[in-house]
Amino acid sequence: MARILAIDYGRKRTGLAVTDDLQIIASGLATVPSSETIAFLSDYLSGEAVERFVVGLPRQMNNSPSESVVFIESFIRTLEKKFPGIPVERTDERFTSKIAFQTMVSAGLKKKDRQNKALVDQVSATIILQSYMESKNNIQQRIQP
Repeated sequence: MARILAIDYGRKRTGLAVTDDLQIIASGLATVPSSETIAFLSDYLSGEAVERFVVGLPRQMNNSPSESVVFIESFIRTLEKKFPGIPVERTDERFTSKIAFQTMVSAGLKKKDRQNKALVDQVSATIILQSYMESKNNIQQRIQP
């Protein structure tokens, strides 16, 4: 089985998370400058098999797309061109930054560490991936008798 890779794409930084080979555990992978995301992924994919990308899409409270969807959609088009054999799924990322921050507080991270936006982006990508995996498991459990 190949890994699933989640992407929390931002204007400045991109948080990345990945599953293990059995797709059981989501773990933070890296935070990279957004301009270097495709190059980082190319390098990563040269050594690891990835089954699909999961890209977080920000939405407003009324479920309409946020203003940052424009540059995320542009990134997704580039991703699909560069890696045509890997499907891209989009998933709602509302509240992931807030959940990431709260997770860091609950984990006992010091205030200085919680202010590290790169770490917040990586934790956000991990939360996106974990929620994606949980939703897929819930769907599979409903389908199976």
